[in-house]
Amino acid sequence: MTSSGEDTPSGDDAETLDVESLAATRRDEAMDSDQRRLLVFAGDRDAGIDAAFDVVRGADVPDDEVTFVTTREGFRFDRVEPRQASRLLGTTRTIVVLDAHEDFSANTLGRVAGAVDGGGLLVLLTPPPDEWVARRDSFDERLAVPPFTTADVSDRFRGRLVSTLRDHPGIALVDLDTGTVERDGAYRQGITFDTSLPTVPRERRFPRRGYEDCLTADQADALEALEALAEPGNAVVVEADRGRGKSSAAGLAAGSLAAEGRDVVVTAPGRRNAAEVFVRTERLLRELDLYDTGSADEFDLSSSRGGRVRYVPPTEAGAAAADADALVVDEAAALPVRLLTSFLDAPSVAFCTTVRGYEGAGRGFAVRFRDRLDDSDHEVTDVRLDDPIRYAAGDPVESWTFRALLLDARPPVAQLITEATPHNVEYRTLTPDELLADEHLMREAFGLLVLAHYRTEPDDLARLLDAPNLTLRALTYEDRIVSVALLAREGNLDAETRRHMYDGGRIRGNMLPDVFTSQLRDEDAGVPVGYRVMRIATHHVVRSSGLGSHLLSAIRDEFDGDVDYLGVGFGATPELLSFWRENDYGTVHLSTTRNDTSGEYSALMLLPLSPAGHTLHDRHAAWFVQRIGDVLGDALSDLDPDVARAALASVGHSSEGGPGDADDEPLLSDYEWRVVVGASYGPGLYTTAPGAFRRLALAHLTSPERVSLSDREERLLVRKVLQTHPWSAVADELDFHSTAQCMRALGDAYEPLVDEYGGEVAHDERERYQ
Repeated sequence: MTSSGEDTPSGDDAETLDVESLAATRRDEAMDSDQRRLLVFAGDRDAGIDAAFDVVRGADVPDDEVTFVTTREGFRFDRVEPRQASRLLGTTRTIVVLDAHEDFSANTLGRVAGAVDGGGLLVLLTPPPDEWVARRDSFDERLAVPPFTTADVSDRFRGRLVSTLRDHPGIALVDLDTGTVERDGAYRQGITFDTSLPTVPRERRFPRRGYEDCLTADQADALEALEALAEPGNAVVVEADRGRGKSSAAGLAAGSLAAEGRDVVVTAPGRRNAAEVFVRTERLLRELDLYDTGSADEFDLSSSRGGRVRYVPPTEAGAAAADADALVVDEAAALPVRLLTSFLDAPSVAFCTTVRGYEGAGRGFAVRFRDRLDDSDHEVTDVRLDDPIRYAAGDPVESWTFRALLLDARPPVAQLITEATPHNVEYRTLTPDELLADEHLMREAFGLLVLAHYRTEPDDLARLLDAPNLTLRALTYEDRIVSVALLAREGNLDAETRRHMYDGGRIRGNMLPDVFTSQLRDEDAGVPVGYRVMRIATHHVVRSSGLGSHLLSAIRDEFDGDVDYLGVGFGATPELLSFWRENDYGTVHLSTTRNDTSGEYSALMLLPLSPAGHTLHDRHAAWFVQRIGDVLGDALSDLDPDVARAALASVGHSSEGGPGDADDEPLLSDYEWRVVVGASYGPGLYTTAPGAFRRLALAHLTSPERVSLSDREERLLVRKVLQTHPWSAVADELDFHSTAQCMRALGDAYEPLVDEYGGEVAHDERERYQ
């Protein structure tokens, strides 16, 4: 391709408005290059909608290839509500019109942009730029978490967005109020790219038709790599940017396996994320004349040869795949490591992950999970798709969305920060204005935040820049960000808001006060002010060097005396609970339901910084210890015993005393002590007074440093005494030879507890058996 540059009229050179002609020219240009173009109509909303109709006429596009994303009704075209824009995932349109006058968000923009096909047009209807930046709408209302109001929400994200619209190549900008074309968006891509067509491998296992359905050589290469799934002991990692066809390749592979009669489990963060996999699977089976019309539904397909491709939620996929032939994980980067690790029980598995896009961060997948995959018994094959499927390389709409939404944000290059230690880094506050003024700094900070969480979305960028309750802290080494923490201010809620929460109302952005008030029935919990650590991340090349703890220590020193507490909530794992415990955060709650995506129970932890913070912490720590014994025997009966151990060991980290300190002794009657001693040192039975054993187990597990028990003994306390699992199940799980040996081990575990916690009655009773 040759380049003629971009014609960008401005000022006195602005052109008189002719929407149909502009649309026709940009449409021809898009079709010639197989790219897309963006047309922005700024001004009155009704005038913008009229202009969008003119675009459809000028571009000469059939009505059924057009979608309007708007809250307005009454169109002859397909219409999608902005908050339902995810319906466009996995679909393509020639023209998509996004009405940004109402219910606009960064997420909606990201989802909509990906639905425009090569040769198509994305049309954006906005208020006049300056008015759009200054206005406050429903998204700003969502950012104004109590006690803040929309007046406290800033306009940085939209200001930056407008700036990119004014200077990015391939974007036409029309002022509807003056009837002028400020930028005509003319653009000619000057970079040549590989247009080689896919070929069918001579030696292949999958059907020829599958390769013939591939649209690029990259996709055919991925399909060939996925042939490894036909044999157990293989893992295939497929990485790609959005729109490269990885899900289609996965669907062709699943269909090919089903054509052989194989059982294939497919999982993804949600059913909609896996839709393209099933579309391609069904199409291939129909083309091969192997589709079983009796298939259960669109996410449970069968072949006439007995094969099956079915969707299973992430929390159930590991167990289901262990009995299947293969597992396909789509959008793997949007799932937590615990679940990804469970998938390694499948005979063979494919991890398909988006490198850049709001579905998840491919780099996060690589950093957190890849070493576990490499250490597994699977032989790993890597394949990457670079060639776009829906549009040609160099597409200006793609580069604009990457830039505007920071989909390609990355932390610093590893080589630049390998020498960073807690002794040579600088603690910094990164204000939104500083981030806006330094694009490189913002990309590094946001890039690390993306790695901190398995689900980061474009709205998070808007929150970072505009939400009044958020603030950012970082450690830098030679001006490069090596560790970052995003903090959310919570509390300071008035009586009416607290009463609303107590009565079941939800309050945005105040997670800890919300849980304490609505679930744990503490109406005063919203009075103290605290900062919740929403996300914390350290560059992977300097992890395990103490930088995360150093950052938390600096945050504590900064806010000590200014707020009442620091807090955190996260999917509970033993490692994370231990990390926060080491930084003096104490457990005050475990959720009683699992997160639908991560499959983990959530832990809430507090670090008090003032008398009011200590009061809040201590009463919730006390309530937690009071109820946890009963909850572990009921709603949390399936909680991992190591999670329970770590959560209980983290109770009571309060410098002013509280539950879990040495002064707190288990309350047992003289009779209960005799029962416990009889079951540990003598011939007594645990079942005579299980409540006494439970209180003693909790006393130990909340202060494990007082008595040395082995890991297996502590797991035995959790599984049998607290979670009341059957003896046979406990013996089998903990590798005892028999239930009798397991019973004896429980008695042995209680002997040192009797020695440590028992008083005169207990010790006198012990003497009878010694």
